Amino acid sequence: MPEFLVNEAIEDYAYLQTSAEPPLLQELIDQTNLNMGWPQKLSGRLVGRTLKLLSAMVRPKQALEIGMFTGYSALSIAEGMPDDGRLVCCETNPRAIEFAQGFFDRSEHGHKIEVIFGRALDTIEKLDMALDFTFIDADKRNYLNYYERVKEMTRPGGLIVLDNVLWSGKVLQPESEIDDILVETNRRIAEDPDVENVFLTLRDGLNVVRKKD
Repeated sequence: MPEFLVNEAIEDYAYLQTSAEPPLLQELIDQTNLNMGWPQKLSGRLVGRTLKLLSAMVRPKQALEIGMFTGYSALSIAEGMPDDGRLVCCETNPRAIEFAQGFFDRSEHGHKIEVIFGRALDTIEKLDMALDFTFIDADKRNYLNYYERVKEMTRPGGLIVLDNVLWSGKVLQPESEIDDILVETNRRIAEDPDVENVFLTLRDGLNVVRKKD
């Protein structure tokens, strides 16, 4: 994925004019860059502070993250949740889980987070939760499956946030199966009478979806 889909100077300006993440999350970024492959998978400040702000507005008691990586987005969401909130994170990379858990253990919000190893679709089927908030950022081939299943589990007024919905701009000229799936997911959301959404050109695209009351 290219680092910038908008003018690099504009991206830098937006970054600098956004509230900084807590020091622990800044350390998590540094350690991810030093020790993990594909560090660009980390959400970063603009997406992370957006997730924190949305979470703080919704105050979710029950939340779900599909695709946790090293825990930056999970801690951002948990930061906005009430103290008795529960965030279930689905992840298939054992090394990423171990890395993230080390930061969860040091965070005042880490007790809200429960990590489940395994395929997200299998995990979701076993969950008995009425969801207030979901962040989807895992394998793109299942984006539409994730969205449709999560929507069923989401309470009226709940949010579903999907990352990477611009897919480096490939949604404009799809050439692969994954490109087509993302195009179809975006189209399905835009035409879904059960929800309202705003498609943000933030980083690699963020689709914020609210299930109607």
